[in-house]
Amino acid sequence: MTSTLLFSVVSALLMDGFSVAQPTRVIDSDFADPCVIQTGDGYYAFATSGNGVNVQIASSSDFASWQLLSGNDAMPGPFPSWVASTPAIWAPDVIQRDDGTFVMYFSASSADDDSKHCVGAATSSSITGPYTPEDSPLACPLDQGGAIDADGFKDGDTYYVVYKVDGNSIQSDSTPLMLQGLNSDAVTPNSDPTQLLDRDDADGPLIEAPSLANVDGTYYLTFSSNVYSTKDYDVSYATAPTLTGPYTKAQAPDAPLLVSGDSSDVGELGGPGGSDFNADGSKIVFHAFENGENMDKGRAMWVADIHCGDGVISIL
Repeated sequence: MTSTLLFSVVSALLMDGFSVAQPTRVIDSDFADPCVIQTGDGYYAFATSGNGVNVQIASSSDFASWQLLSGNDAMPGPFPSWVASTPAIWAPDVIQRDDGTFVMYFSASSADDDSKHCVGAATSSSITGPYTPEDSPLACPLDQGGAIDADGFKDGDTYYVVYKVDGNSIQSDSTPLMLQGLNSDAVTPNSDPTQLLDRDDADGPLIEAPSLANVDGTYYLTFSSNVYSTKDYDVSYATAPTLTGPYTKAQAPDAPLLVSGDSSDVGELGGPGGSDFNADGSKIVFHAFENGENMDKGRAMWVADIHCGDGVISIL
């Protein structure tokens, strides 16, 4: 095959959304629910409590090779009164404001009911922290099961946070993904939240772990469905022409984007989920079972380059 023909074949595969590479495992330890942010000195990822700290940190200069900043806690405390004595921090996400301040959105167990979580925000002048939590939560619907999986998003000049109402924690059939508008400080709510999406029968008992990207005027909303501790867990997505929707869930063969059995650099994925876009929608991070089968060794972090176009996300 000539080089010109080979280039044409590869280009056609890319345009048609076929995978020509594999996700790569970059943190080979428990680093669940990762987020990613790019700064002037490279990439940073943050993850759910583990390895002895409230919020884990990893860094990379090139997105390909990552280092776990072992022992570094991005949010060591103290915590405000709305947070339980054992914070149980889940699924942090970090953005940077126009003034240079870093804002972390996170879920913490509630002081009023430590079986449920609320979504809060914290700020720092440094990407690695320490982050200081705000005195009040951003979202705390305890009567609906609480709120988890916050993800920050900037659309134009306006900040938002999207999160999941944790209805499955109270055996509710509804686990909606909500969009909350924020003031220019990126920590103060300025309106009532708007529902973007909810589960249906094909999703199993829930949807969760939302992340938003705007690519060429189309809004892509990734989410996970089914149960995080099983190999049914996955990453799928929905699209919309405007930020507030309506969102249409992608269907086969375009979705789910990641499922157990998909190939990675170390073999088949098991229980992939908790994905997060980078700011321009060209990359994602996500977790999957470290041992490929179950939670026994935790959930490691993978990275992948992606393409978003014509309402379809493809792994590159």
